[in-house]
Amino acid sequence: TVKDLAKAMALQCVVFNCGEGLDYKVMGSIFSGLVQCGAWGCFDEFNRIDVEVLSVVSTQIKTIQNACLEQLKRFTFESREIALNPSVGIFITMNPGYAGRTELPDNLKALFRPVTMVVPNLELICMVMLMSEGFITAKVLAKKMTTLYKLAKEQLSKQYHYDFGLRALKSVLVMAGDLKRSSPELSEATILMRALRDMNMPKFVFEDVPLFKGLIKDLFPGLDTPRVRYASFNDAVDAALVDSGYQFLEVQADKVVQLYETMLTRHTTMIVGPTGG
Repeated sequence: TVKDLAKAMALQCVVFNCGEGLDYKVMGSIFSGLVQCGAWGCFDEFNRIDVEVLSVVSTQIKTIQNACLEQLKRFTFESREIALNPSVGIFITMNPGYAGRTELPDNLKALFRPVTMVVPNLELICMVMLMSEGFITAKVLAKKMTTLYKLAKEQLSKQYHYDFGLRALKSVLVMAGDLKRSSPELSEATILMRALRDMNMPKFVFEDVPLFKGLIKDLFPGLDTPRVRYASFNDAVDAALVDSGYQFLEVQADKVVQLYETMLTRHTTMIVGPTGG
């Protein structure tokens, strides 16, 4: 939202992902740079920064605000005199109540104007994205997709690594678009069903797999497409399991293929869960 607003106003916007590693010196040099070039700085997950650092940051921001109010051309910041470009802006985003987050000190809260965010309309976003990927029946499919994620969120077990939010939806939509372009002969419902199944199955614990399969069957009745088989890769996995002296299990071989598919569609992959889960 901040980036879009900056773009509309033709201003440079720099996004920083905040973490425990940021100390007051680093924050000071970031602010100094923003002030001198008049760019906007968006500090994502701001309350991940240690509370001791935040109290110093509030003093730094107050100094910048005072200089802007007095319409100064130059001012002293962190014992250095620097130029002030009045178009500078500092924005912060935070998720209150998350693990590993600190509460903002009151003197820092007072420097910012709060903006409340609303939950995005997932169905509308899904529909627009499906249309942009070339789906004709986007409206119906978007409804099915958001319903599936809503039901999955309510009915499946609660696991730390489960995510049925906008990011998870987006990656499924991108994969569905790739599938549509590579297999134009398949129906749109089949393509979306395959994307939803293949993108979500790898992350489920054993007990949730039949529940999710049931949900997909209810929303896409009569559709049952077999798993995609990668000729050389599947054979290599099967052979590797046998050569290593393991008992060959179809479900175990499929887990390896799922990991391969996950690595194709995600930037980073993490293996979690109990052994044999």
